[in-house]
Amino acid sequence: MHKQKIIPRQLRFLLSESIGDSPVTLIHGPRQCGKKTLAKIMGESIGYSYFTLDDADTRVVAQNDPMGFVSDCPDQAILDEIQRVPELFRILKLSVDRNRKPGRFILTGSTNVLLIPELTDALVGRMETLRLHPLSQQEIEQSQAPSFLDRLFAGNFQTRRKKRLAMNLIDKIVAGGYPAALVRPPGHRRSTWYRNYVTDFIQKDVLDLARIRSPEAIPKLLTAAANLTGQLFNASAMALKLQMNHNTVRDYATLLEYQFLIERLPPWYSNRMKRLIKTPKIHVGDTGLACALLGIDASYLSKNRDQLGRLVESFVFQELKRQASASNKPNAFYHFRDRDGVEVDIIIERSAFELAGIKVKAAATVFNSDFKGLRKIKAAHPDKFTFGAVLYDGEICAGFGDGMYVVPIRMLWEDDQPS
Repeated sequence: MHKQKIIPRQLRFLLSESIGDSPVTLIHGPRQCGKKTLAKIMGESIGYSYFTLDDADTRVVAQNDPMGFVSDCPDQAILDEIQRVPELFRILKLSVDRNRKPGRFILTGSTNVLLIPELTDALVGRMETLRLHPLSQQEIEQSQAPSFLDRLFAGNFQTRRKKRLAMNLIDKIVAGGYPAALVRPPGHRRSTWYRNYVTDFIQKDVLDLARIRSPEAIPKLLTAAANLTGQLFNASAMALKLQMNHNTVRDYATLLEYQFLIERLPPWYSNRMKRLIKTPKIHVGDTGLACALLGIDASYLSKNRDQLGRLVESFVFQELKRQASASNKPNAFYHFRDRDGVEVDIIIERSAFELAGIKVKAAATVFNSDFKGLRKIKAAHPDKFTFGAVLYDGEICAGFGDGMYVVPIRMLWEDDQPS
């Protein structure tokens, strides 16, 4: 039996602030990412009672008498997997309107209820929503390094030499960030956990949705998405490859996005630039899950550079999203590509006046041409583009002129000291 180590989550600071002034706080994210653990550690230490709607008996009570269930809840309650009984949102609204005391309810959910208007509309102005991802590398390494995004927008990179991650980077990609997977030995035991995770997801979530007529297609679609991670999302091409109906692929992709298993990264565009491609990119929610579904290990990935490149891009994107979710600053993520093939893998908007860009490379060498997309955006928006960086698996952190930097990938979670 492997004992799961409790790793402090960066989101705990925002959660503490939220329960101090919001009647309801929702922590949502994929199953098994640590929502329940975070809520219980934070809540039970200050007197919250815990109820899970994954429990059949509790769920039946809440469904049959939602008003009575909420009325009987203690003054401070954690309601785990709230999406299992959506009727509770309207009742929680009524309860909160009678008593708007901060910190009354901590909710957790494995479905993105922000995409279900009839649920979130019930608690507009009454609920703060926090996104919890699987573990970031900052959390896994328990690093005290300052926010990479803050350093990027400030251009705060000193010339340094860092050791290459090399195979360590590939190991991190294959491991992923789910706490329960990371306590298992690398190899087939960890891969088995991820495959069982998908089966569990289908049994607990997909089969509850009446419109899902072919649940066996879900793993196929998720595996196809894993194989296409870091590329433009084309539902028609995916449907043709999987021999599925186009509308089915589109609907099931939306379901996977609701469950935080994939993410469509929207395109960034500007009326100052022409010939832009306005198609989203697709990214898997966790590279460990992607590798398990594809049946690939670190040895295979080290010999297949194209697939490694796509997974490194998703790995960097997810690390940035995980760090951003614990930040008190707004960060919106996009990608850029034009019809001439010029692209920037990740664009971050921090406000109407701040824009930064990142190009991701799995290689250990950077060329001047790698900055082409970043410089194109800077030339079009010199008023708001702050800094650009090429993140690569190399040794040197240094300026590349004109507000551009080369930055080792490991500096996403490590401090600025030489190594």
